[in-house]
Amino acid sequence: MAARSIEKLVEIQTEINPQKDNTLIVKTDVSLPEDCENLVKQTIDRFGRIDILIHSAGITMRALFGKVDLSVLHKIMDVNFWGTVYCTHYAMPELLKTKGTIVGISSVAGYKGLPTRSGYSASKFALEGFLETLRIENLKTGVHVLIARPGFTATNIRNTMMDGAGQEQGVSHKDEAHSLSAETVAKGIYNAICRRRSYLLMGSTAKLTFWLNKLFSAWVDKQVFKHVASEKDSPLKS
Repeated sequence: MAARSIEKLVEIQTEINPQKDNTLIVKTDVSLPEDCENLVKQTIDRFGRIDILIHSAGITMRALFGKVDLSVLHKIMDVNFWGTVYCTHYAMPELLKTKGTIVGISSVAGYKGLPTRSGYSASKFALEGFLETLRIENLKTGVHVLIARPGFTATNIRNTMMDGAGQEQGVSHKDEAHSLSAETVAKGIYNAICRRRSYLLMGSTAKLTFWLNKLFSAWVDKQVFKHVASEKDSPLKS
């Protein structure tokens, strides 16, 4: 398990495996290629192989594009996109040996641009293009690539959402009661890995948006606008 906060990883490690005999935690900032290389090296040193690589690190934003400092967009791309590229690059030789699985956690924003989330949407579109290319390149190698597209999920990502200046907003602007739980999403991804699926859509919002966008994209544009405009203190004006 890898994350920037080693304290949280220790808590999780203790919860799932008190003996710590089959878990490894590595403090990692995925926006740094050297950290990603170290993560892969330590994993190989400890376990001797990599079977599944899951890219779940992600940050987001909420601001109109015209009012966003460019450093915010760079930061989002560094974590959401480049973090995936770096970790995959260093893990790829091992995944080829095991015919393993690469999982990218995308979003509704990976196939439908979300207003006030320009950097986040761009990072998820880029993520999907990268992973789809990897899937096609590896049709004959046995490496499995899964793009998971959960709907709105109750995680900490919205509490750490940045404003246009890059400051964390510290509060979710959505009603989390109607969001998917992280546990539900994790189980869905586990099942999709076992079945070696290429794509996974989870939740009614993700499924409806995906299919309706194929048929009525202009109408979906208006619905997405209304939805984001209805958020508390939304930068959009309905």
